[in-house]
Formats: sequence, structure tokens, C-alpha cells
Amino acid sequence: MPASLRFVLILFALGLVAAFGSGFVQYCQSEARARDAAETMTSGRVDRGKKAIEAHGCGSCHAIPGIAIARGRVGPSLRGVGRRSLIAGKLTNGPENLVLWIRYSQHVSPGTGMPEEPMSDADARDVAAYLLTLRR
Repeated sequence: MPASLRFVLILFALGLVAAFGSGFVQYCQSEARARDAAETMTSGRVDRGKKAIEAHGCGSCHAIPGIAIARGRVGPSLRGVGRRSLIAGKLTNGPENLVLWIRYSQHVSPGTGMPEEPMSDADARDVAAYLLTLRR
């Protein structure tokens, strides 16, 4: 193989590595921005939200990305819930309405399949913060 071709191939490979690295950095920054925004909007904490989801058994009904034990099929998957326009087909998706739905689903929509899980406002805000980061 001529030296000039080897040089071009090396440059091409380095370009691919740089592009991948740049994309990965942008992805990590995007995830951090989404987490910060969700925590600001809800006054909750994403890391505590994951723990609250596990503690309250949300995954027994819902499939929830990032929660290993959340493989439920009774309720809808919560994949991408952070980008949905409506919650339960009734409420505009936003931090306060998401907290309202998490805590008082039967009051919002009597007879819905979503049970009211006794949950503190702080836990509901933490869960909402986590769910709002689920944008894919």
C-alpha cells in the first residue's frame, strides 16, 4: 500500500474517532441539561426519583427506561414521557400536572387504571423530575 494512501486512511480514521468523540460529548451534555432542567422545573431530584419509582413499585405496571426492575405491561410504557404533550390523555404535560397525576390520578380521572399510590409531595416531585428526563 502506498504511503500516501496509508496517510489518507489514517486521517480518515482519526476523523471518525474525533466525530464519535464529539457526538458522545454532546450527548452527555444534552443529558445533563435535561436533568438540570427537570430538577429546576419540579424542585425534585432525578437520582431520588429513580429510587422512589423503585420503592413505590411503579415498575410493576409500567416499563420505565433506566429502571432495571420496571418491566410492567399493565400501564403504558413511560419511554419518551418527557416529550409527550398530554398525560393520561387529559392533562397538559408539565411538572405540576405530572406531580398532580402521580399523586392524585383517581381524582383527576375517576376510574382510571392508575391507582393512587400514597406518595409524599417530595417523592412525587422527584419521580416527575426523573420522568421528564425521558425524552427518547
